[in-house]
Amino acid sequence: MSSAPAPAATIVIFGGSGDLARRKLVPALFELHCQGQLAPETAIVGFARSVDSDEAWRADLRSALAEFGQTAHGEEEWLAFAGRLFHARGDLKQTQSFVDLKARIEAIEAERGLAGNRLFYLAIPPSGIGDAAARLGEAGLVHPAEGPGPWSRLVVEKPFGHDLASARELNEKVHASFRERQIFRIDHYLGKETTQNLLVFRLGNGIFEPLWNRRYVDHVQITVAETLGVEGRGKFYEESGIFRDIVENHMLQLLCLVAMEPPVAFEANVVRDEKVKVLRSIRPQTPEEILRDTVRGQYAAGSIDGRPVPGYRQEPNVAPASGRETYAAWKLQIENWRWAGVPFYLRAGKRLPKRVTEIAITFKTPPIALFRRAGVLVQEPNVLVLRIQPDEGIALRIGAKQPGPTMRVETVKMDFKYSEHFGEKTPDAYERLLLDALHGDPTLFARRDEVEAAWELVTAVLDVWRENPARDLPNYEAGTWGPEGAMELLARDGRRWRRP
Repeated sequence: MSSAPAPAATIVIFGGSGDLARRKLVPALFELHCQGQLAPETAIVGFARSVDSDEAWRADLRSALAEFGQTAHGEEEWLAFAGRLFHARGDLKQTQSFVDLKARIEAIEAERGLAGNRLFYLAIPPSGIGDAAARLGEAGLVHPAEGPGPWSRLVVEKPFGHDLASARELNEKVHASFRERQIFRIDHYLGKETTQNLLVFRLGNGIFEPLWNRRYVDHVQITVAETLGVEGRGKFYEESGIFRDIVENHMLQLLCLVAMEPPVAFEANVVRDEKVKVLRSIRPQTPEEILRDTVRGQYAAGSIDGRPVPGYRQEPNVAPASGRETYAAWKLQIENWRWAGVPFYLRAGKRLPKRVTEIAITFKTPPIALFRRAGVLVQEPNVLVLRIQPDEGIALRIGAKQPGPTMRVETVKMDFKYSEHFGEKTPDAYERLLLDALHGDPTLFARRDEVEAAWELVTAVLDVWRENPARDLPNYEAGTWGPEGAMELLARDGRRWRRP
């Protein structure tokens, strides 16, 4: 993160009264404001149908900050921040609303002495992204990408499309008004401190990168587990499922950071080139291999922390006989010199026993001949765990001799926690990503070819699943670690899932 304040700009949030804006975007912008990272002239404009005035939007955001803000700030900080907040009432489907928005933005820019830099954030449903981007261009709100004048940038939330064809179509629509270097496709997982620290850990320490390959690594597990259900998003989940919602973006992004080759420089396109190479190195799977190496699950009624919870099919806006997955596991192989023969196991699920996102790298075990005569017949592998959330940190599991006259090896853990070393508060992912977008640094954002390469892999699985619907759903109880098929997926290879 740059220590210099971001250049002055008008930040326009489409969906300004929505859940994402209230929970994440505005609290992140408030933190950046309090840290002095926003230029004094910078304005924040909310665009929505449901709010009538600047005052009403400011009042709504003040209550949102009280509920979702990371730290409490005094009246002086709030008043200074509120002076940046403006609202433009409009309808995303109406061309006239964008014409009115342009007049409103130009008036705010003139009032605050802004040069015309604009950051448009589409915190709206995926179905509206392409049309909103097109109307921004039609209304003359987008500055040309070339030249020394003011800039315009577009931040787009995931999911970017729902399959390969729709992702390509959406890219074409957005490119009608914005060049690729103006588009910032956001995945908040890449803004998390531990995710960013993964590259520093690998490449900034001489002891790990030499081991980061098929000679020493047995397998890699990536887990995204949630205790929550669909939480009122039944309609969305009926359309997407967890494979689109979590695996296509978050999990493949984490896989790329684990598996990518060291970039020659920490520059946007150099880093993203290496991530694309990983996606293109993943071995394509036949329909038979997809059915063998993937597992679908759906939670039934159960209990979380002793509290009874309903099954997915009992959630609001969910079909009584829904076949949509709330759990997915996937075995992948990366066919390149570094990783050939090392399986990568991905799993994501809702209503699991614990909320955790982690990357676990299991190393091959050394020969135990040295200790066999002393009675050591089994040796646990070394495991390196990078915890993304909720307790960000890094742990290494190693073997150590128990005190005493006999040779007994016990597994112990070396554990580093961000909160203990750097303090309780770490920057929210959206703080980092919003600041990068304002600075024009796309390193932590997905490029077009990266998005399409990911969807190509995922769409192949979805097509096979559509042709072969699961007949055993629901197949895991809420509060358990998923369906038996997921356990068998690793058991066939003589391995087992970690219990975080």
